[in-house]
Amino acid sequence: MNKELTKAEEQVMQALWKIEKGFANEIVAAVESDAAYNTVLSVVRILEQKGFVGHETFNRSNRYYPLVTREEYMQQQLNGFARRYFGSSAKALVSFLVDKNEVSLEDLEAITKELEK
Repeated sequence: MNKELTKAEEQVMQALWKIEKGFANEIVAAVESDAAYNTVLSVVRILEQKGFVGHETFNRSNRYYPLVTREEYMQQQLNGFARRYFGSSAKALVSFLVDKNEVSLEDLEAITKELEK
């Protein structure tokens, strides 16, 4: 899996990651937008084709579930971002965030303590 999600696909995946499994109406209810039922279902089908979502059938209804965890997707996106903009250097990424005041020295100290555990 080395695919990026569109905004709509990511909204549906966020809903599925939250509810873990769900029928179409449950996914629609969990999506944090005013997307129509048919739109959400179309996005779910696209996500199935992309390999992000699977389903199991009960009678004539499908219950959908994520095939990719939120953590796996975040890791893939972060790795791609770091590779494209920072030459895959975690040090360069962290330095950038510190320079832009996105990460404080206190945050870095806390991260360092976590890493030492």
